[in-house]
Amino acid sequence: MKRTTAAIILCVFILFLGCEKKIEKGLHEVHWDRDMCELCKMVVSDRKHTVQAVNPQNGKSYMFDDIGCTVLWFEEEKISWKHKANIFITDRKSGEFIDARKAHYDTNSRTPMDFGFAAYKNEDDLKGKEMINYEEVYLRILRGETMQNTQIKKANP
Repeated sequence: MKRTTAAIILCVFILFLGCEKKIEKGLHEVHWDRDMCELCKMVVSDRKHTVQAVNPQNGKSYMFDDIGCTVLWFEEEKISWKHKANIFITDRKSGEFIDARKAHYDTNSRTPMDFGFAAYKNEDDLKGKEMINYEEVYLRILRGETMQNTQIKKANP
């Protein structure tokens, strides 16, 4: 009797483990020309600057058309998981998604919202350009040191 009860309990336990939903923390499918940027609500269509942030706690993904929109959304919405987020950005050269925290960024690119930061997987793709890392991109966006603000200053001296 004890063995039968133990076997039933074990089977029920295994059954529940099999039904547990796994949280997807990696890159989610992108629906080009249909997904919208969480911040500016523009349709995500530029395959050289798209960003996806994934909440590691629940696996929910958020799309952005520019790294600047991502940073501002994190700050404006007071996203508590921003430092733990899995962030993917498209490589400017190949269009493939790469880890945004490991990417190399230039500071003078035309991007959808004119923040000016394009990501590259390989350092060699930035020869002759100023190269910064994710943390520096984040800080420059917060300080307003972007192409967008530079153009506004030039237009309104």
